[in-house]
Amino acid sequence: MRIAFICTEKLPSPAIKGGAIQLLIDGIAPFFAEKRSLTIFSITDPSLPIYEIRDGIEYVRVPKEQYEQHIANELNKRTFDVIHVFNRPANVLRYKQAAPNSRFVTSLHNDMFSPMKMKRDVAERVVAEVDLITTVSAYMKRTVTKRYNVPDDNIQVVYSGVDATRYMPPWTDEGKQMRNDMRRRFLAEDDDVILFIGRLSETKGVHVLIESMNHVLAHHPKAKLIIVGGKWFSDNRPNEYVRFLHRLAKPYKDRIQFTNYIPSEHIPHVFTIGDVFVCSSQWHEPLARVHYEAMAAGVPIITTNRGGNSEVIEHHKNGLVIDDYASPKAFACAINELLHDKEKALALAYEGRKRAETAFSFANTAEQLERLYITICQ
Repeated sequence: MRIAFICTEKLPSPAIKGGAIQLLIDGIAPFFAEKRSLTIFSITDPSLPIYEIRDGIEYVRVPKEQYEQHIANELNKRTFDVIHVFNRPANVLRYKQAAPNSRFVTSLHNDMFSPMKMKRDVAERVVAEVDLITTVSAYMKRTVTKRYNVPDDNIQVVYSGVDATRYMPPWTDEGKQMRNDMRRRFLAEDDDVILFIGRLSETKGVHVLIESMNHVLAHHPKAKLIIVGGKWFSDNRPNEYVRFLHRLAKPYKDRIQFTNYIPSEHIPHVFTIGDVFVCSSQWHEPLARVHYEAMAAGVPIITTNRGGNSEVIEHHKNGLVIDDYASPKAFACAINELLHDKEKALALAYEGRKRAETAFSFANTAEQLERLYITICQ
């Protein structure tokens, strides 16, 4: 079976500049390369060749400008059994013209079928033409099936995954050593570290998390919020919201620390500094992949009941889920609970790690996708 993965036009593959889709592809690609022919299409990057074969995987990179047309031209030159279009369902229509004999899968990592992103007649054509739609959460599946008549067999939830072997839980010898080293590097040796990792955008709710610190510090004076990320995956240039966050954090002095963007390969080490990890999403998050990473790292998780987040984080089982997502006090109560009750925090972390190793491994994601590819080719 010859398989093609088509990335979005935002970031290159492999995930040298991060990106949830690119990280997912990096994780599942080796499993397909073991027994299938795999080609990955993405945008060019100055640090990557236009064409290469790496670890048995063919990479084809085209300019970001007129990306869709460039990809269609490349598809004309090759033959694939399955073409998987990541998070750009509307592009399927052009790609199918270029490869009419291929089976097409499109995966939804955001609400790309929203009327604000795709006209209804285009969406209906995509639903009719595509062989399979996968979604990163049941929530995302519902956003499609509420609007369009999609046969149940033609839309499947496929959760993302993580390579748990890259993460060092704090109860392991390696994790303890890395934790000590990283906490020295971040000047947080004696602190209770609350960790945020993600893009600095209003939808991610970093401002609410900063506002919660007044209530946290009243109970835990050694608490320190470390905010990892930039306005975009590899872009640390400030914008209005980032400047607002720095103004909001200024009164807290060294109790709030911004690191800017940290490359994805270093993130497993960064997780070791955390006593609590918080996903403060304010929007209907499709399902942030950082949850998988925090579970693998063995850090107790606090998240919001927005979108698909609560599908992988169960309240009081492998994390805490906040309903009152816009309330700084709600975040502070959850943070204080886990900083106070270390035994409970550790139990949540253990369960999260177990689920990362079993239910949410990249191997599971790849196996599920392969079964679906085989089914649509029969």
